[in-house]
Amino acid sequence: MLDPIVEPGRFTDLDSFIFESWGYFIIPNVLSKDEVAECLAASKRLHAAAGTKGWGQVGRGYETEAALEKLIDHPAVLPKIRGIYGDRFILQSGWNTMQPAHGKMGGWHQDGSSAYNFNKVSSPIPLIQLRASYLLTDQSKPRTGNMEFIPGSHRSMVVLPDTVRKGATEVPIGHVICAPAGSVLLFHNALWHRTYAHDGDYDRFTMHYIYSPPWIRSSDRLQNSQEFLQRTTPLRRALMGEFERPDAPYGANYPNPHVDLQNVED
Repeated sequence: MLDPIVEPGRFTDLDSFIFESWGYFIIPNVLSKDEVAECLAASKRLHAAAGTKGWGQVGRGYETEAALEKLIDHPAVLPKIRGIYGDRFILQSGWNTMQPAHGKMGGWHQDGSSAYNFNKVSSPIPLIQLRASYLLTDQSKPRTGNMEFIPGSHRSMVVLPDTVRKGATEVPIGHVICAPAGSVLLFHNALWHRTYAHDGDYDRFTMHYIYSPPWIRSSDRLQNSQEFLQRTTPLRRALMGEFERPDAPYGANYPNPHVDLQNVED
């Protein structure tokens, strides 16, 4: 199977073509082994504190875990987000997910909001959530809790059949993503995807960061932690949506909130 692998950092014209064509790409070697270990330990602490039983996800871990906070504006990934969105976007949410050992196959779905499904906005569904998923356990072989994507399905005007979504029929064009820990998957909210089975005797962890246009409401928090805002960097505060809006709500004088983005890319 072909793999849409791109280089870390700068968003290139080829990156743009791959993303528009496939709806996702893979950035390898984003985190070192030590960084993976730090993020994995942080993930385990989050789920232990939350009392996760079985599959589960915990939001806002970046507020308390320094290793996860660093990923918000990682220089290997943030230039890709900027290349796709431009300068005006926010971190809508951050979710740390755990798939337990011997976890079952997930259901096919598109990302969005059950409060107002994105397919009501337009068809094909526009980019409203751009997800960067940091793999914190090895997924270099199938059936290790991988993600499975249907390449190009973010552009489909036809809904995935119910028989496939319910697991009664397999889709012949699914791509099981095999990548080592430390890799990042970047994908479009309208891409059909599911969690693949996990045969290992260890829990699988992934840290997801979801970036959106600045007018999208946060989904992992009702408001930002003031303690976190006071101690974090100006760029991360801006990514949390904490910037001045002189016109209500986003008028002609809305400035670029991400004053440090050029430094990140360089």
